[in-house]
Amino acid sequence: MGTLYIVPTPVGNMEDMTLRAIRILKEADIVLAEDTRTSGILLKHFDIKNHLMSHHKFNEHGTTAGIIERLKAGQTVAVISDAGTPGISDPGFLVAREAAKAGIEVVCLPGATACIPAIVSSGLPCDRFCFEGFLPQKKGRQTHLESLKTERRTMIFYESPYRLLKTLQQFAETFGEERQVSVAREISKVHEESVRGSLAEVIAHFTETEPKGEIVIVLAGDTSKPQKEKKNKYSDKQD
Repeated sequence: MGTLYIVPTPVGNMEDMTLRAIRILKEADIVLAEDTRTSGILLKHFDIKNHLMSHHKFNEHGTTAGIIERLKAGQTVAVISDAGTPGISDPGFLVAREAAKAGIEVVCLPGATACIPAIVSSGLPCDRFCFEGFLPQKKGRQTHLESLKTERRTMIFYESPYRLLKTLQQFAETFGEERQVSVAREISKVHEESVRGSLAEVIAHFTETEPKGEIVIVLAGDTSKPQKEKKNKYSDKQD
């Protein structure tokens, strides 16, 4: 049996690529790439000359079976996406699931992802959080937002700059204009920025300043009601 490696790639700065990631990509028999043109630039930068194979959400159901056969034959396969960690709002989950089902070792390298730097730098609680990724664009969108109204954990969303204002306005209607939020954009890039404040304040900012780049929204959880302290079932017992 071969090994399937999930390899994070930089979300911005090329220096965020790890030495281990470079080694694995050089040693792999084949590298699965979300976009071979984008990944080709990355691999050329690090002098990685391995064969690239296109593997994205439009063809993964057709290519996964052949990849599993390669792994069963003893090949080493690495999966990368355009940026960040494969499987987090990017292709990678399906092949990892099928490899695990087939008893093939699946190894995910630690590395770049946009959501963790966004929440840690937001100033909002990051000890407990929920990752929501991209919201449904149409069907089920409002229903899903309503289901999060009482969510106490900090929430993380991905969004495009073209839909950012609309999404923030929907958040204000659902969660209230005073709910705290941080919008991080262009993480690890030259123009990296975090805009923090109430939803009303951040909406006003992006109404005046057109949002650009990759966007991560970090939204505070519901703190309207104090959380009930859980009683320890052993607290009343004597030693």
